[in-house]
This record gives sequence, structure tokens and C-alpha cells, in this order.
Amino acid sequence: MHRFLLLFALLTALAACQDDDITGGNGTTDPADNFDRRAMLAHWADDVIVPGYEDLAERTLALRTAATAFADAPDAEGYAQLTDAWETAYRTFQRVSMFEIGPAETLRFTNQLNVYPTDVEEVTGNVLSGSYNLDLPSQVDAQGFPALDYLLHGIADDPVDFYQNHEYAAEYGAYLTVLATRIDELTQSVLTEWTEDYRDRYVENSGNSATASVDKTVNDFVFYYEKHLRAGKVGIPAGVFSGNALPNTVEARYRGDLNRAFLLEAVDAVRGFFRGNGYGDTGSGPSMEDYLRYLEVEKNGTPLAEVIEAQFEDIVTLANKLDDSFAAQIESDNNQLLETYDALQRNVVYFKVDMLQAFNVNVDYVDADGD
Repeated sequence: MHRFLLLFALLTALAACQDDDITGGNGTTDPADNFDRRAMLAHWADDVIVPGYEDLAERTLALRTAATAFADAPDAEGYAQLTDAWETAYRTFQRVSMFEIGPAETLRFTNQLNVYPTDVEEVTGNVLSGSYNLDLPSQVDAQGFPALDYLLHGIADDPVDFYQNHEYAAEYGAYLTVLATRIDELTQSVLTEWTEDYRDRYVENSGNSATASVDKTVNDFVFYYEKHLRAGKVGIPAGVFSGNALPNTVEARYRGDLNRAFLLEAVDAVRGFFRGNGYGDTGSGPSMEDYLRYLEVEKNGTPLAEVIEAQFEDIVTLANKLDDSFAAQIESDNNQLLETYDALQRNVVYFKVDMLQAFNVNVDYVDADGD
């Protein structure tokens, strides 16, 4: 997520027109809505969200362990283990970031783990002063996976030599450990709350209101897709909101070769959640796709679920043609990135306008995209 995400969203003039030819759904000609929302919530909690956080918690613990070991005795082998642990945890994070509900919402989980670009001056100031409070909102761009990206891949041409011989190597190593530890502690905290009591409260809150679990989860899903995936990963770097491409705002900027992989990971995660796939594609259960089919929602005579699925196919096809590095893609042919953004945008309309209307769910976040 970008520091400037909301600013760019407010400046955008991109608008998508709603097609009026929508049939079915709550409040129109749909069948009575007796869809089992509680069963869907139980599937989401037990087969998707909790297993996702369990997987991430395992990865963040490995990251914390590797960071501590490297800071204590920096060498090439430890560095390789640490960078692998960072990439694995960061990649896994792509699959759970959409679930900013309950414990994650309270802890501002995504903001503390993935605000980018990281503020290098702020990171440096924290390291050299040794005095900082990472709980402060002003510190979100000096921590998380992006700050570790800088400390691992952007700190020097030879990071191992830097952590062995730099005048402030110990201080940088200590900060690296603090950040990895914080990522792990936040993740473990979210997981613990879900498994101790939040899961039951989440499933039991199965009504149809702005504070009910389905309404909040679907809103969080659409918000993540629109603001973090569509805008953060693609639109802002491509210059959709600024008029000029901004290659320095790409995710994992210093590593430089993970942009396409992270985009595809995120797209696969939201697509799987829409379909009702279990975490890691293990099994399936009631889903938003099932709900749309139950309500017999159509767009221009085609089931809306099929329209959304076809659009996902288009997105994946276009994303697979991109460079591993979006900074390199911007340099060679930014139009390809813009085409991918346009494909992502079409599903924003299907989700935020057509699907939410069918579910009788109101958008609960500030929006200026005119969808």
C-alpha cells in the first residue's frame, strides 16, 4: 500500500459507467434471499482466513529467526536464508492482506506491514537515533516488508559486507531484527485472536446489516481489490492517478523482480476467495460466486458470476505478459501496465456496483473513483 494512495484516489478522474441491464439480486426480481450466510462465514473463517494466518505466522516466525541469526553473525549463508524468508513471508502476506477485519483492522495490520514506498530517511533516522515508536501512524512507512526490502536489498551494493563492516552495522542489524520481530508479533496476535474467540463472534454475526460479518468482509474484499491491488500494485506506478509514471512507487522496489509475481499472487487470492476455494486451493465452500448464482444475478443476459470470471481470465492473461519488474515495464512499455490496470478496473465495477447492489450491501469506505 502507498502513502499516497488516498491522495491519488481523490485526484483520479477515471470513472466507469454502470450498465443498467442488471437483473436479479435483493430488491429486484430475485428469489427470496435465504442463502446460508452463516455457512459461508464458517467456510471463510475455518477454511480460508484462519489457515491463511496460520501459514503466514509460520513464515513470519521463520523471518524473525533468520533476521536474528543474521544480525548476530552476518555472513553470506545467513543473508541468503534471510532474503528467502523475507520473500516467502511477503508472498504469503499477499494472500491474507484482503482480510482487514476484526483483529487485523484493530491493529492496522496491512498499514504496519506493507506501506510503500518506504521512507529511507525515516528508517535511517530511527537506526541512528535508536529512539522511535513504531506504533505511531507516522511510522508506518519506516517498518514492515518494504523497510526490510530496503535494509536487505537497497542498503548497499554488497549487503553482507555492509552488515559486517559498516560503522553502524550493529545498529542497522538491530533495527532489521526489530522490524522482523514486529511483523511476527503482529501476525501472531491476529492469529491468536481469531483462534481464541473472534472466529465464533465472526460466524455468529451472520445478519444483513452494515456491521454484520458478510457486509464487512465483502466491503473489505472490494476495498482491498480496488485500492491495494488495482491502484497500489498497478495504477499508481503506471501513473493513472498522477499523469506521470512513478516507477519508484512499485512494491518491493529494491528487490526489483517480484512485482509480477506479487500481482499474480494477489489476483489468484482474490479470485480464489470469490470462488470459495479453501486456502491453498484445498476444498471449497459457499462463496460470493455461489451467492450471485443463488440470486440469479445477470448482466446483459449473462450470469454476473461468469462475467467476473471471464474478466479474471483477461487480467491473468495481461499480467502474465508483464515484466517481472514493473519499473522495467514502465521504462520499456508502460501501455501494457495501463492495459492491465484497465482490466482490473472492469472488475471493480462488477464487484463494487453490481455485486454489492445484488447483495444489498452499501460501500462503507470513502470513495472518489466514480465507479
